[in-house]
Amino acid sequence: LSTSEDPDSGAVPYAHSSPHHPHEPGIAVAWHPFVGVDAAAARVAEAQRVVEVTAQALREAPGDSVAILVRTRSHLDRIVPALKRAGIRFRAVDIEPLGGRPVIQDLLAVTRSLAHLADRIGWLALLRAPWCGLTVAELHALTGGGIAQEGVRLTVWELLSGEGVDALPPPSAARARRVRDVLDPFVSGRLRGSLRQRVEGAWLALGGPACVERASDLEDAETFFDQLDELEEAGDLADPAVLEEHLAELHAAPDVGDEARVQVMTIHKAKGLEFGTVIVPGMDRMPRGADRALFAWKARADGTLMMAPIRATRDAEEPAYDYLRSLDAAADDHEVERLLYVAVTRAEKRLHLLGFARTEEKTQVRTVKAPSSRSLLGKAWAVAAERFAAAPELPPREASVDAPRDELRVLDPAALDLHLPQFPAAPEQPPSEEDAGMEFSWVGETARHVGTITHRWLQRIASVGVAGWDAARIHATGPAITRELARRGIPPQERQAAAARVMSALEGAIGDERGRWVLQARPGARSEYRLRVARPEGVKLLVIDRTFTDESGRRWIVDYKTSSHEGGNLEAFLDLQRQRYAPQLSAYAAALGAEGATAGLYFPLVKGWREWQP
Repeated sequence: LSTSEDPDSGAVPYAHSSPHHPHEPGIAVAWHPFVGVDAAAARVAEAQRVVEVTAQALREAPGDSVAILVRTRSHLDRIVPALKRAGIRFRAVDIEPLGGRPVIQDLLAVTRSLAHLADRIGWLALLRAPWCGLTVAELHALTGGGIAQEGVRLTVWELLSGEGVDALPPPSAARARRVRDVLDPFVSGRLRGSLRQRVEGAWLALGGPACVERASDLEDAETFFDQLDELEEAGDLADPAVLEEHLAELHAAPDVGDEARVQVMTIHKAKGLEFGTVIVPGMDRMPRGADRALFAWKARADGTLMMAPIRATRDAEEPAYDYLRSLDAAADDHEVERLLYVAVTRAEKRLHLLGFARTEEKTQVRTVKAPSSRSLLGKAWAVAAERFAAAPELPPREASVDAPRDELRVLDPAALDLHLPQFPAAPEQPPSEEDAGMEFSWVGETARHVGTITHRWLQRIASVGVAGWDAARIHATGPAITRELARRGIPPQERQAAAARVMSALEGAIGDERGRWVLQARPGARSEYRLRVARPEGVKLLVIDRTFTDESGRRWIVDYKTSSHEGGNLEAFLDLQRQRYAPQLSAYAAALGAEGATAGLYFPLVKGWREWQP
């Protein structure tokens, strides 16, 4: 590894780290080598070993977190299905593209159908979705079988409203008529109100929330609705392809289940975080190589810029271009070193390293080939070679060895006969901090984003366990918090102060006895818990910052307030806040159906607390 800095090549020095934890027995770093001639067999064995190590870590340290870190998302192709088959809950942080989630595909179908009645693909997808479940043969019968000439001219909505439904079997026809009746007011009232309201209302009326696979799908649906808010023009969507492009850049929300102590993420995403056990599989794997750029350039530390075009077809070489490419190659090489350093230093107690090395097939004595220097394993080969040389050889893969593909779930049409209950109306509540403005001494968009990011990090602290957090760890999250502020459009001149405010709130929470009590792990506790309730003006989304049942069986509903107070009489300020937000927490208690619950307001910046019975 590098011992000095070099701005041109990207080299940086590294701090020394010890492979043993002073308070933990046994070895801290464990190698799991896979050696052979069949990489596919190694991937299957590696995925199974990841499952075994994860399960063992969960058993041996019930309060610790486990992280599976990979270089790129594609390296999880075997591991994620293996975890699902083993029944291990996990949070996939920025791993799964949002557009690929079934709930988003269903919402896209609703959006396209309501935005354009002649969008045949959208309407067929809507009828294929779980709330209707028509088969491909039934869709063909509806749009073409028996009435081919009419089906070509009529839209799917016209076929649903006419005699086209009669071509379906009776149970399927009943489901199609239900969808038609549910959507009729939304089709009649299209271009009235916002697109989000129509799509969200139609999705709820169809029973969309009852069709999701996991709780985090509701979070993904909310992200989808937010995108509609941003892209709609005069209650319409100018180009559905733009919406799909935006969704392609987003990732599905992680599993919000309380049992999901395992986090799956890229090494880049793990910067600034720590976990009790870290598993790094696929160390021999590399990302796809990039195409040769038309221009190569390099910004020098002295402010100058070097640039050169790609070699012309008739030329044998282009020295300036090749030189800049060599600098890029050196920078990439140092980036691999940094990734390895980040990966192995995320572990607090245990580190497990997995990789595959190929053996020579045509030699009398078994020889293990050194992996590419562009891989994480190649950078660690000086200490790993001996372990791989001693590892047993994997047998070649057989058909029965390969992991089975995830099968499509078979839909039971009888389960689609939904009878949605009437939601009780929740009490009126005052505008949220985001809507009404904060009690900050400085206000505006920056303050609102500070509150949002603080809530997100408090959720993360509660999910992984407050016991593993201290001031030093909060300070290490500074770069990640600054990046989040930048992604939200905070001006550069305000980011440092905003990041300092977020970290101050987090440090206040973990350094305060009350804050640690609120954030401590408890069975059934939930953070950023989303609920939808019916109100006179429509469906309202409620987000409960923290709710849990304490050791005595008492239900708590806690709301974080990132307000600060300048000057004296802090107690009067806290009493005023309690009076202001009492109706809001009463609405939360009513939505939860938690009679006798205790409400609490927590102010991490001033370590303030108020509690009462709603």
